[in-house]
Amino acid sequence: MLKKLRQRTKPAIVKRIQALTSHGDRLWLGLNITMSVVIVILMVLIGVLLWNQSAATRQQLGLAFISPFAPATWDPVNNTFNAWPFIYGTLITSLVAIIIAVPLSIGIAAFLSELCPPWLRTPLSLLVELLSAIPSVVYGLWGIFIFLPAVITPVGNFLGNTLGNIPVLGAFFSGSISASGSSRLAAGIILAIMIIPTIASVSRDVFMAIPLSQREASLALGATRWETIARVLIPYGTSGILGAVILGLGRAMGETMAVTMVIGNSLNSTISLLKPGYTMSSLIANQFAESVSALNTSALIEVGMVLFLLTLVLNIIARLLVWRVSRKFPSETRT
Repeated sequence: MLKKLRQRTKPAIVKRIQALTSHGDRLWLGLNITMSVVIVILMVLIGVLLWNQSAATRQQLGLAFISPFAPATWDPVNNTFNAWPFIYGTLITSLVAIIIAVPLSIGIAAFLSELCPPWLRTPLSLLVELLSAIPSVVYGLWGIFIFLPAVITPVGNFLGNTLGNIPVLGAFFSGSISASGSSRLAAGIILAIMIIPTIASVSRDVFMAIPLSQREASLALGATRWETIARVLIPYGTSGILGAVILGLGRAMGETMAVTMVIGNSLNSTISLLKPGYTMSSLIANQFAESVSALNTSALIEVGMVLFLLTLVLNIIARLLVWRVSRKFPSETRT
């Protein structure tokens, strides 16, 4: 009798638990959807705010504000503004950072995922990730007092003497670097150091997600471990590595304090990396509080809008690439 009673009550208890669980899932799903919608609304509101607050500059200057063919001037007194030098400064420093950071980051990721001893992998991975937790102002201070005089100044002089006379390429290394070392080159190298942890961490996760069967097949055919990394793992994880690179590029384009402290903050119309310059973020940080007119404020806000759009597009591309990689990999992963 007792056994029959238990058999009858058991399905009821199970159904009750399932109902409670299902109810909790619906709450969790609703919360996730709500937070996602809030983030989208917040992004839209930021874009609308920047668009509205920059209306005066767009109406008065139009596309000449961002044109590379307009005079490179930024004169708040006479209300003459052209943002191309700052757009160029942002793009060139970010490009230098990516050129330096990508091979180093892929090498770090390959070592951590494929070659590092198991007992060293976890602490070394934590140290790499901790680099991204260092405040940017600390990087800036380190750059001003140690890195610029000890590294950037001699490297800049070497590049100017060796590459400065080469046609076309020499334009990027023309002139002489200042004694302090403040330059676009300094900003690019500091940015490279700052984005290496981001690219290396994501690339390591991409390598770790590649199925063991890919490695085993390559090794069974007689490939060495380095050949397996170069010819199998990197091509297999290309989309994920590109996503990591774009994430790092997005951070490099939006970085403010460290760049402001080492780039020199000078309106320089030359394209040389050895000369001081500005980025869009360093311009806003330096001049927004000292704006002298409504049009000056509007111009600074439009610079922020350009930076916002660039970083938004880059992050959307990065998310799409990472999503593509997650669908590409099968369920078999490393253990």
